[in-house]
Amino acid sequence: MSASAHPALQPILCAGQWRASADASASFRASDPASGAAIGPSFPRSGEVDVEQMLAAASAAAPQLAHCPTTRIADFLEAYAAAIEAEREALVASAHAETALPITPRLAEVELPRTSGQLRQAARAVRECSWTQPVIDTQAGLRAHFAPLGKPVLVFGPNNFPFAFNAVAGSDFASAIAARNPVIACAHPAHPATTQRLAELAHRAVLDCGLPDATLQLFHALDPALGLRLAADRRLGAIGFTGSRRAGLALKAAADGAGVPIHAEMSSVNPVFLLRGAVRERAATLAQELFASCTLGSGQFCTNPGLVMVTGDAAGDALVGALAQRFDAAPSMVLFGAGVQHQLVAAVAALRQAGARLVGGRAQAEGPGWRYAPGLLEVDADQFLAQPLALQQEAFGPVTLLVRYHDTAQAVAIAEACEGNLTGSLHGASDHSDDADHARIARALRPRVGRLIEDRWPTGVAVSAAMQHGGPYPSTSNASFSAVGMPGAIRRFAQWQCYDHVRDERLPDELRDANPLGIQRLVDGCWSDRAL
Repeated sequence: MSASAHPALQPILCAGQWRASADASASFRASDPASGAAIGPSFPRSGEVDVEQMLAAASAAAPQLAHCPTTRIADFLEAYAAAIEAEREALVASAHAETALPITPRLAEVELPRTSGQLRQAARAVRECSWTQPVIDTQAGLRAHFAPLGKPVLVFGPNNFPFAFNAVAGSDFASAIAARNPVIACAHPAHPATTQRLAELAHRAVLDCGLPDATLQLFHALDPALGLRLAADRRLGAIGFTGSRRAGLALKAAADGAGVPIHAEMSSVNPVFLLRGAVRERAATLAQELFASCTLGSGQFCTNPGLVMVTGDAAGDALVGALAQRFDAAPSMVLFGAGVQHQLVAAVAALRQAGARLVGGRAQAEGPGWRYAPGLLEVDADQFLAQPLALQQEAFGPVTLLVRYHDTAQAVAIAEACEGNLTGSLHGASDHSDDADHARIARALRPRVGRLIEDRWPTGVAVSAAMQHGGPYPSTSNASFSAVGMPGAIRRFAQWQCYDHVRDERLPDELRDANPLGIQRLVDGCWSDRAL
């Protein structure tokens, strides 16, 4: 269907211009999650012509951006952060309408400041060249650093973070641009108007800072088959994806076949071990904290504690009883959309088919719009160990599966049966009576999680250079990198380049003898910012 058949469709950003889709195959609108009603304008589902034009424009822009002065890149990131903050109220209102996430504190006080903050962190890493990690071996005549890919990066944004992981503003976007790569962004249909406005602000900053016109391009949606063909295009330098395991694995298979690196955050149940002494010491507190973490944001966090190990004794029974009361009293919670609700219903059905029983709440879709009543499920350790894969299915929403274990050996076996996860948590007694058990379980859990947490809950992710928001497969496609925290996140979209006896004047600034930028470099095994 031609673009003229959709006269009211919103434009896409292609080759430096906001223009009508050249070959929109269909259109869609956002929905109000609380009522299910369609809201806002219509957006196009782009076709092959749009995709080809974006690939061509981004490929042409890539070498230009790779050779842009670092100050210009940093200026853009800072200008964009300031533009987001200047439009705080309008952006927050738009995101609230499209996602039903609360304006305060979630959107206005937490997520939007986190977004502008990580853009500024990326700018700082660009100015300091810290992400390039320069290494010099004077004896061998070798110098190396991380450098731009010289190709565009394709970014798919998720539904659950309209700002902090948005395809045109989030960590993947900031990281790819900081590494001086153009971005082709795929908006998430859960919040298209919010994404469009962010892209407008970013595009204006691109032009004001003198970056190539095609530094950022945006389409609003693609047919899934076309998305897979795009992921397999060798003109791409890399892909950033945050979303479901099914979609992530499909994109990974397509990208792997073409040799395109993909950094995909896909799913995680984030195992939590409540040790015997901790349960005896503070069962009521743990129940309250666990319920709050499970239901935060209607449970729609990739770090939601979806698998919780509780002792099978009387103290564990008391904790489960207190937790069940909270789930029983909880109202239905709004989800991001029909797709989330459908997948959650299917996931809970699969868990119950595998033997999980409902011990708290209602665990069902109910009420207007896209809602779900929280649910607390339970199995014993023997059941879990008999079919651990079936009982580790992610239920993306306010649902948690308890596993009742009887001794430390069982807890260790459960840890060893866990798939790769973003996080793993252990809660022990304050009198150190759990220390020996903690050591045994943590030893088994450590290689299976990206972030090991003690006496805290996994739903808090600090934007820090020391953060690992990633983990072993299948939580992500590459456990070596984090999706959060500069400068580490930037290196996902860079290549390690070596210079062998290349003349000093032909080297990048951070590898030259004079070190004109005063950058910290690893020179013959020692860190230094001095000239050679």
